[in-house]
Amino acid sequence: MKFSVFQLSRLGGREKNEDRMGYCYTRDAGLFMLADGMGGHPEGETAAQIALQTMAALFQRDAKPNLPNVAAFLSSSVMAAHQQIVRHASARGMLDTPRTTLVAALIQDGQVFWVHCGDSRLYVARGGKLLVRTRDHSYLEAQGSAGMPVKGINRNVLFTCLGSTSRPIFDVAGPLPLRNGDKILLCSDGLWSSVKDQRIVSALSAHKVAHAVPDLIEEALQKGGARSDNVTALALEWEGSPEQAATSSSGFTQTEAMGEREFTSTVQAGDLDLPLEDDMDEHAIERSIAEINEAIQRSATRRR
Repeated sequence: MKFSVFQLSRLGGREKNEDRMGYCYTRDAGLFMLADGMGGHPEGETAAQIALQTMAALFQRDAKPNLPNVAAFLSSSVMAAHQQIVRHASARGMLDTPRTTLVAALIQDGQVFWVHCGDSRLYVARGGKLLVRTRDHSYLEAQGSAGMPVKGINRNVLFTCLGSTSRPIFDVAGPLPLRNGDKILLCSDGLWSSVKDQRIVSALSAHKVAHAVPDLIEEALQKGGARSDNVTALALEWEGSPEQAATSSSGFTQTEAMGEREFTSTVQAGDLDLPLEDDMDEHAIERSIAEINEAIQRSATRRR
C-alpha cells in the first residue's frame, strides 16, 4: 500500500480550534479521520478528540494487518466513538454533552470505504472529475436533495452528530476501487463552506496534495474573513499497492492550532505500546485513549 498524505488545520477567526484529524495505517490498511467539534455545546474539541482516538484504538486492535469486514468496522467504531463521548459527559455530570461531526476513509485491498456523520465531508477526485462527495446530514442538504425549497434554511443546522442524546445517523459507503493518482480529501465545513466543490476538485487535480491543501485552506481563510471558522483538511494521493511494499508501522497523527501557530505531533506504534484487549469494553477503550494521550504528550515534548 503506497500513498502520499498531507494535513493542515488553521484557527481562522475563532478563539480555539475544535477540529481534529489523524490517521493510522498498517502495511495493508489505512484509516484517515477528521472530526469537527460542534459549537453551541461544551467541549467540542474533546468530542472530536475522543472520536478519533476511539477509532484509532479500535483500528490498532483489529487491523492484523487488515480488517475482516471494513464496513462492519466503520459502523461499530463510529458507534463506539459516540458512546465514549456520552460516557465522558455522564462521568462528569455535564448538563449537555460534547458533540462532533465525523468523516473517515478506510483503504484496504486497493479500495476505499468511508463513513460520515454530520457535515464534515469526503471528496474523491480522479482525472479532474468529482467521483464522490458525501451528502451532509443537514436540513439544507436534505431539503435540496428532495427538491424542496431551501431559502431561509441555516446550513449549520444538522439533524445528527456524535454525542447527541439520540442514536446518531451515519452513512457507510464503498468500496470504490482506487486508481493511481486518485485524490481523497477529508475536510471540515470551514473549507467547503467558502470554497466551491469545483474549485476543490480543480486544486486537487492540478497539484500534489502537499500544495493543494495549503492553497485551499488559505483561500477559505481569505474568503471567510475575520470571522472565518476553523479550517481543516487531510488529503491523500493513492499511488498503488506494490507487491513488495515495505511494512509500515501503525501511527496516529493530530494537528491543532495553538494561537496563530500550528503544532503537529506524530506518534508511532512503538511509542503507544497499547494493550488493546479482544473484549474492547468501555474501560479498555478509556485506558487506550489515556495511553494515546500520554504518548502524544511524550512525542510533543521530544519535539520541542
